[in-house]
Amino acid sequence: MENNNYAAIDIGSNAARLLIKNVVEDSMGNVEFHKMLFLRIPLRLGKDVFTLGEISEERERMMMCMIKSYKQLMKLYNVEVFRACATSAMRDARNGEKILKKIRKATGIKIEILSGSEEARILYNNTISAAEIVSGNYAYVDVGGGSTEISLLSNGQIVGSCSYNIGTLRKLSGMVPAEVEDNMQRELADYAAQYPDIKIIGSGGNINKLSRLFHESAKRSRKNVLPVRNLQLMYDEMKPLTVAELMSRYGLKPDRADVILPAAEIFLKVAEALKCEEIQVPNISLADGIIDGLYKSSRE
Repeated sequence: MENNNYAAIDIGSNAARLLIKNVVEDSMGNVEFHKMLFLRIPLRLGKDVFTLGEISEERERMMMCMIKSYKQLMKLYNVEVFRACATSAMRDARNGEKILKKIRKATGIKIEILSGSEEARILYNNTISAAEIVSGNYAYVDVGGGSTEISLLSNGQIVGSCSYNIGTLRKLSGMVPAEVEDNMQRELADYAAQYPDIKIIGSGGNINKLSRLFHESAKRSRKNVLPVRNLQLMYDEMKPLTVAELMSRYGLKPDRADVILPAAEIFLKVAEALKCEEIQVPNISLADGIIDGLYKSSRE
């Protein structure tokens, strides 16, 4: 029996996460993943990048402290293999590469900046293996702070992959031109015309939270399924509320309360374009996909 600990560091535009999992494989080849630690820091790199074009000295300091802490936690949990990745905000930051070199020099941890297509590939590979998608048409939609990654699947095969600079923090900053959203909906509508009866698989902290809120209030509902009509009702109910009111009524943290509505808007636009009536929410993240990829690479 093999027993190893793997870790993923996911530095997004809104938050940075450390996920540590214990992976156990028995003599019969059966594999089990057990979450040992999940830590989320609301770093909000996108707040700087989408308005200033670069990461401020203060957030650079926060990021350095965070990575040093993550390194110690990985030592504490005897992590043998890890991968650190950054996404949309670091892709756009003028000083992104410079900061990552400083962090590597100080900590020894190399942080990769993922392209939109690579981010989407990690996400859909993990989704396919977890959900065992073998037939039908699916759109895997991951809404982050800086971008929305969409992988289009038909009968278990990837038929398209798109990355749009449409994210929750970008929308809050007023940095998403109308033509960018129009282009996304137009391209998705073309896909829907070619591949009927699409099912959406939603990813990201906001859709996970919206799904949990729906299931807490719904007396009868299918687990991990959020009907689009109910998402619209939740959005309409939340839209008039202030951030403070959202926090009070729904028990949201400050860094969730201000981005949950922009996330709902994006999912509603995607669902409209794809003519989809429900969103499956398996609660699978980029960090899960990174660890899944590390494990598979170790077996090759």
